[in-house]
Amino acid sequence: MGVSFSLGVVPRTLPPVAQVTADSLIGRLVDGRYRIVARVARGGMATVYRAHDTRLNREIALKVMHPHLAEGDQAASFLQRFEREARSAAGLQHHGVVAVYDQGTDGTMRYLTMEYVPGTNLRHLIREGELTLRRSFAILDVVLSALAAAHAKGIVHRDIKPENVLLEEGTGRPKVADFGLARAVSEVSNTTTGTVLGTVAYLAPETISTGHVDTRADVYAVGILAFEMFTGRLPHEGEGAIQVAFAHVNNDVPPVSAFAGHLGRPLDQLVRGLTARDPDQRPADAVVALDVLRTTFRQIPNEVLDIPAKAAPPPSASAVKAARTAVVERPQAGRWAARQTRPPATVPGAVPGAVPGAVAGTMPASATAQPPAPSVPQRSRRGGKILLVLALVAVLLGAWWYTERGPGAYGVVPGGVVGATAERAEEALTEAGFTPSSTEEYDSDVPEGQVISVRPDEGSRAERDQPVRLVVSLGEQLAQVPAGLVGMSEDDAVAALDDAGLADVEVSREYTDDGPEGTVIWASVRDGDEVPTDEHVRLTVSDGPAPVTVPEVAGTSADEAEAALRAEGFEVTREERFDEQTPAGAVVSTQPAGGKGAARGSTVTVVVSRGPEGAVPDVVGMSVEEATAVLEESGYTVSVRGFGELFGEGVQETDPAAGERLERGGQVTLWTY
Repeated sequence: MGVSFSLGVVPRTLPPVAQVTADSLIGRLVDGRYRIVARVARGGMATVYRAHDTRLNREIALKVMHPHLAEGDQAASFLQRFEREARSAAGLQHHGVVAVYDQGTDGTMRYLTMEYVPGTNLRHLIREGELTLRRSFAILDVVLSALAAAHAKGIVHRDIKPENVLLEEGTGRPKVADFGLARAVSEVSNTTTGTVLGTVAYLAPETISTGHVDTRADVYAVGILAFEMFTGRLPHEGEGAIQVAFAHVNNDVPPVSAFAGHLGRPLDQLVRGLTARDPDQRPADAVVALDVLRTTFRQIPNEVLDIPAKAAPPPSASAVKAARTAVVERPQAGRWAARQTRPPATVPGAVPGAVPGAVAGTMPASATAQPPAPSVPQRSRRGGKILLVLALVAVLLGAWWYTERGPGAYGVVPGGVVGATAERAEEALTEAGFTPSSTEEYDSDVPEGQVISVRPDEGSRAERDQPVRLVVSLGEQLAQVPAGLVGMSEDDAVAALDDAGLADVEVSREYTDDGPEGTVIWASVRDGDEVPTDEHVRLTVSDGPAPVTVPEVAGTSADEAEAALRAEGFEVTREERFDEQTPAGAVVSTQPAGGKGAARGSTVTVVVSRGPEGAVPDVVGMSVEEATAVLEESGYTVSVRGFGELFGEGVQETDPAAGERLERGGQVTLWTY
């Protein structure tokens, strides 16, 4: 019994110049809803595609499980775990997590639908060598925040690595991908083979030695990730996966300052704490680790934060081997032999230079042993009869091999099948020695009765004893427009159209007195008409009466302002606050502001000045620019610490805190995360 390490699936977006890989599923409509556009990545557990959700008109990522995972004695067990983990991951809502929308089946296909994140991943950023400490801490902050949300729900990721940290195009915002799947696969693997799946470069020592996984294993993986981001390299390397795993169990992660001289003791302590070999010496979960990360960040001088890390070198042969699947013997009493001198054999047949993420099989360590050479029998002297019998047997075996296993067992799928009638296509396949089978589906582009597609493809080599599957068109599918769309609420109208099979709906809004706000006042299709199911239906929804302009009342007395607003049909409420520039009793501002539009009868809040006051204003939640302007307007100087507005977040806290007394001219520090 051994322990195997597998990259699993790599659901990452490609570099900016992506190369689309040919794939028989491209162009297929899955489950009557998801049109596959391009293949993004393929891993050990699934293939990820970019697809279009025709019902909601949006781009999604479609993860299709490899069929072999749902076969054999453990098929039912895997499918139950897969569905359970998909439900758990779908319930995980966090800005730093790639959202899981749904899971389903289409024939024998098992799939997940997920948020599509255009951009790149952390692996490419590390290789480019453009990561500063500030950016590294910002990314790690989001990763740990996402894991903290998962750990709070009892979800362990199990496969944190740069390929699973996606970076959104434009904003660079990180998102953690691939929650849920690793657990379903690893549980089946443990049940059947006593093996453990994971990316060996990021596996915790206890996972390697005992197979145990909890929240602290995720913390360890984040520590390895931090080491790689800070230094541009991995802490442990070896000839292959076995040697790297051995190093994780027996060697401490070296200090980052040994590889990057500008990194000081706080970063050494951070990485050492996250990657302690004893899980009891690590933070208990991502919540604690996040607090440690932020505490460390405060200790780093500003001048160090913007120094870029070294560019990561191209993957070495040892790194590629470490990323592939290997098997090691599980040691007695759950420990690695401290004096192991010859590690078990790695898996043969790996492609040199392959990108980590390729699939490799598992094999027991004993597979490398050479079988004993067969003994040489004594030469028979019985004469020609025995030779004749042997020759006849050889001919018969050769004929059987040729027709059942050799070239005779295969044929070429004939051309001209796609577009032919179903009857003619079946005749052509039968004449070529194949057994045709067919299914039917609607297609607006292919006439009824003609073949839409064939699998295996035309011109491909296929086994003659395997069926060739035809998809035959039922023609254009029609749907009946539901009655009473005009006058329905927007949600009811869209739901009624969807129930009728019309999912392509465009909604526009306009101000009008003709119908209540939120109701449909016009539709592009008429009640009862039959239209194609891919018809683009347009609805116009009432936004209610046109808005009224809020009067400009700043600087007037509160009573004068209220009278002017009520004259325009608004309700009025008052709030008071200290203000340096506006005399007590005068209006500072209104909400909505003067000159803006608002519905007649809505409420306008009038902010009335209480005069000046020497207290630190409350700027938490504002952007750095807004907070700085407010504080400087109040007579204070401002300093800023933190990530800045790298991902659009604002001020998290101030020192001194809001409301505390501070002489004018004093300094207020803004903290951002």
